Amino acid sequence: MAQDDPATLVSTEWLAAHLDDPDLRVLDASWYLPTMNRDARAEYEAGHIPGARFFDIDDISDHRSELPHMAPPPEKFISRMRAMGVGDGHQIVVYDGMGIFSAARVWWLFRLMGKTGVAVLDGGFPKWQAEGREVEDLAPMMRDRHITVQRQAHMIKDVTQVAAATKLGDWQIVDARSPERFAGATPEPREGLRAGHIPGSVNLPFTELLAEDRTMKPPEALRAAFEGAGVALDKPVITSCGSGVTAAVLNLALERLGHPRHALYDGSWAEWGMYGDLKAGS
Repeated sequence: MAQDDPATLVSTEWLAAHLDDPDLRVLDASWYLPTMNRDARAEYEAGHIPGARFFDIDDISDHRSELPHMAPPPEKFISRMRAMGVGDGHQIVVYDGMGIFSAARVWWLFRLMGKTGVAVLDGGFPKWQAEGREVEDLAPMMRDRHITVQRQAHMIKDVTQVAAATKLGDWQIVDARSPERFAGATPEPREGLRAGHIPGSVNLPFTELLAEDRTMKPPEALRAAFEGAGVALDKPVITSCGSGVTAAVLNLALERLGHPRHALYDGSWAEWGMYGDLKAGS
């Protein structure tokens, strides 16, 4: 079991002990690929951790972009969080229905907005349920709460910055997709995308950072996974994946390791794979 850290990762035991704290806010950030045939909101309404609010990753995004669930502008994030009763002074715990999958994306979004009192629930809802802990289907009482944000531009990269990194080699690019998708050996789940990967990137599937019960591996195993993939942990890292969701699992792991410089390519392969003038490795 990972050591509890309210800024990165907390256990189900920690959450159960703090569930009644007045300044705790729990968010269900479940999100699934279309191929998974699961309805995140319906699952939330059927049962969730007591008091949890549903964080809709597709809704709380930048709808001005044609790309999926890009990070929202600060003013939209503020509006949505205030309406959900999530604000300054709250300790936030985010979980999902896969263990650690989409919750890390929401953890990263809060960090992008300058909020550090946020952690992912280690093992997520599956572990919570497996331990027989309390579940409810009631909608929480939500009162408007003031929230201030300060966008941390160093935590996010766009296509121009990533293209520059491929040429300069000043940032390492680490892809969290499966080996088959990285190698271009299997079609992308989104229509219209080429297969392959960003030139110069290395592959570290996010699943390699998780134990069999979908909890995050201890720091020494995380370090070994990054180094085994060819990542130098003394150099800055840009994470990428299919659409910027599971890449955040890598960012969470890097934060657990105390890595000082890591960012997420928000467009990820959904953007890079769409443009024929951007080179693709295979």
